[in-house]
Amino acid sequence: MSQTATAPANAQKQYTVKRSELPLSCPTAEMALWNSHPRVYLPIEKEANHEADCPYCGAHFVLVD
Repeated sequence: MSQTATAPANAQKQYTVKRSELPLSCPTAEMALWNSHPRVYLPIEKEANHEADCPYCGAHFVLVD
């Protein structure tokens, strides 16, 4: 089943992510992919500080739980 994007891609520079939303990709599943960069997966749960930056757009993601 496909999801409908409900948010513009890369509209913010900082995002919070819950474990239930993993695996993390940028743009996220809720973002429109058509006007963004290629999807890249970020292993945020493996990072020591549970934070990751997108190498394409610089969006900063923080794992909150």
